[in-house]
Amino acid sequence: MWRLCMVTALLSLSVTAVAEGLDYSYVQASYSQVEFDEIDVDGDGFGISGSFALTDRFAVFGGYQMADFDFDVESDTVELGGLFHAPISDTVDLVTSLSYVSVEFDVPGIGSFDDDGFGVGVGLRAMASPQLELNGGVSYVDLNDSGDDTTFGAGIRYYFTESFSAGLGGSWGDDASSYGLSGRISFGN
Repeated sequence: MWRLCMVTALLSLSVTAVAEGLDYSYVQASYSQVEFDEIDVDGDGFGISGSFALTDRFAVFGGYQMADFDFDVESDTVELGGLFHAPISDTVDLVTSLSYVSVEFDVPGIGSFDDDGFGVGVGLRAMASPQLELNGGVSYVDLNDSGDDTTFGAGIRYYFTESFSAGLGGSWGDDASSYGLSGRISFGN
């Protein structure tokens, strides 16, 4: 179960769509820290993700996360999927996503193992001002051998220019919490 918590916590911070009026085509680098609630294991990771707009309502996305945890446990996670967004108002969008998730763990003394499954998500993105975006949502990940987990997340993103923004976010699940910082380069509407 702790493997699933690590994956869910890191994924919830890595890939998000952009609200209406903003760019759906971007590349993003991120740093995340994960804290487990019931066991004394923490870690951090780096990732790269991106999104590419196919139409004005659909986009594809992908991401890669590598993380190091206490006791030299390492993980590599890949997520590939698609998303759909629909405006609720001029400044708020409903965003849904469906993805394939693959994770590999390396545990010293035990060896490597991998697992895969799917993720779904639903959330809201709101432009509080032309430079400030707020977002929140819920995600569900189901891995074949490791079980399933639901995570709630929230974040804030500041647009320094139309092409560059930085974000802070957090996610909270049953067994783990994660916090992250990201930088994003957008490629235009």
